[in-house]
Amino acid sequence: MRMSSSAPLNDNAEFRQPQQRLERREAHIEELRRLSHVGLLGLAVFGVISLTAVYFQDSNIMLYLSPQTRDLLGKPPSAMMINIALAVYSFSALILGIGRLTDQEERYRGWSHIGYLTVFYIFYAFAHALKVNVVAVVISGCTILGLEYYSTWSSARSAIAREKHIMQRLRRQVGE
Repeated sequence: MRMSSSAPLNDNAEFRQPQQRLERREAHIEELRRLSHVGLLGLAVFGVISLTAVYFQDSNIMLYLSPQTRDLLGKPPSAMMINIALAVYSFSALILGIGRLTDQEERYRGWSHIGYLTVFYIFYAFAHALKVNVVAVVISGCTILGLEYYSTWSSARSAIAREKHIMQRLRRQVGE
């Protein structure tokens, strides 16, 4: 039995399937565009945290803690030990970040780095060495987060290009 010519195009099953796939692809492209900008948000959050650390670099955090809390925390690590830990962390994060450049994974991994870098600010503050070492944390953070941003951005851009290519084929099927 043939369909009548007066039937709307949307009722045609052959048309509906490519059209729905096309709509899903368009929605995925929008998600990828948002993902490509998440790294900028991460850099901005790290910038605010860094500015806060610079503002409080002359403060002695230990004065605000009770004697029991100070006893519980014990003696802060030396600035040299924190420097070594920051260097090891930075190189490890950079090596992992460079490795992820080839993975093309659609996921931003910078949030945990922001947490770790914030802890380095806190360690330096407890060791009374924040004023001298704040630049080291800023440089490490900008490098690591910049690499994470680039990795996510390039992955998203590559996926968007693939999605657009697929959409062109779908549009030809639909007849647009």
